[in-house]
Amino acid sequence: MDVLLLSRLQFAFTVMFHYIFPPLTIGLGIILAYLETRYYFTKKQVFAIACQFWTKIFVLNFAIGVASGIVMEFQFGTNWATYSRFVGDVFGSALAAEGIFAFFLESGFLAVVAFGRSRVSAGFYLFSMYMVALGSVFSSIWIVVANSWQQTPAGHHIVEVMRQTITADGQTVLAPWVVDGVVQRRAEIVDFMGMVFNPSTVQRLSHVLLGCAAVGGFFVLSISAYYILQDKHREFARHSFNGALVFSFIAAIGLGVNGHTQAQNVYKYQPAKLAAFEGHYTTGRAALNLIGWPNEKEERIDFEISVPGGLSFMVFDDFTFSKPVVGLDRFRLEDRPPLAIPFFSWRVMVGTGGLMIVLCGAALFYNSKKRIREKPFILWSFVFAIGFVILANQSGWIAAEVGRQPWTVHPPVVWNENGTDLILSADGLYYYDELQGLRTSSSFSAAVDKSEAQLSLILFTVLYLFLIAVWIMVLDRKIRIGPEPLPEPSPDEKGGFIDASSERQHARFTENSL
Repeated sequence: MDVLLLSRLQFAFTVMFHYIFPPLTIGLGIILAYLETRYYFTKKQVFAIACQFWTKIFVLNFAIGVASGIVMEFQFGTNWATYSRFVGDVFGSALAAEGIFAFFLESGFLAVVAFGRSRVSAGFYLFSMYMVALGSVFSSIWIVVANSWQQTPAGHHIVEVMRQTITADGQTVLAPWVVDGVVQRRAEIVDFMGMVFNPSTVQRLSHVLLGCAAVGGFFVLSISAYYILQDKHREFARHSFNGALVFSFIAAIGLGVNGHTQAQNVYKYQPAKLAAFEGHYTTGRAALNLIGWPNEKEERIDFEISVPGGLSFMVFDDFTFSKPVVGLDRFRLEDRPPLAIPFFSWRVMVGTGGLMIVLCGAALFYNSKKRIREKPFILWSFVFAIGFVILANQSGWIAAEVGRQPWTVHPPVVWNENGTDLILSADGLYYYDELQGLRTSSSFSAAVDKSEAQLSLILFTVLYLFLIAVWIMVLDRKIRIGPEPLPEPSPDEKGGFIDASSERQHARFTENSL
């Protein structure tokens, strides 16, 4: 393996590890806000107890997510220096906004949520819970904005990187920076809102947030179903399960609807990626492959079971099932994405999403008839389903990122006037404007040698295996302990932190006066 592949493996590993936790915190944050709202208006202790239990797990996930996220960002400079120079102006703005508007908001109010229930008023505690949930959502917004810009860049222009050089006669002048014979380029923002609302941001953000909601919902369902099967914490488990079930079903349905429009967006701006998703080689009427085995050598899908014209319908909402869809034959071999990984990961995501809908639908049916306890198979399915939902989330990102290859920043595509085909050259192929994008093979740090890349990958693997072991052990301990009754506030804490502080100051003033 060369340095490029090792760097890609390291980044993929660290990102996939990190991405276990943001969906959990975003999904749990929304559920916590719901539970605390129910408690605020009903004053039923079960909602406060549930909120206290899930908050402990939220804090655990948040801590591991922060630790793994910080390390991930450093790799932009260590392993992907050319990429960092190219996208620095864009990513710097987005990541700065994420830190200022999201991380500080979430982490600041998290202290109140974790330790302040008996120290602040009920209204302020509810407000803090909403700020934590909002902060986690804000964080995802800016990360998705940055990533979406890589997929469908907008609101920028490309300039040459200029550096001061000394001429032969001793004068200092600005000249293009050349590395290994290649002029270095960078993207500069000219329209900030255009960059933020690039063509894929809204579609991809909605899909990500629905995926996070599904992960958070199924996480709650998993633990609640376990308690129901063990006949423990009955009232807590029932309320948590019922709320998360409806929440997860809505998220799963939303993912299906949103996924359809997402596929249409991908075709419009990254047709080679969608062709790789479906193993669609020949431009024309396109089948929707349900299952199959990609054969890159023969440029076909073996053992396929497909819906004739199904891809034509999905891309164009064409009820004639006949409109032509651009295939991989329109692109040079070096411009095509890998086939197997996007093809299979796309099907894992879609297939798991369908199972989520079926499982939630069946549970809602039996739950409405008060018979869910009689269906241990469904409950045990929920206990283990969280693993498959996380797998679906990971698979979606794998499909999106590997399908973008061979680019880290995908250049725009140009369609003909009626939008039926790309503008092709005389040889019948589409040629990207390379100056408007950045190839993955040109993005990594040339200064990093193979031994350094191997060592860092090994160290990251060991460190993250340790972190995941710690997370599992602490999580297992919290699940075994289960929800606990709310502690009684001490006399000086009743009425909230401000009232308690005022009373203490009044007592000191009276004592000094005497």
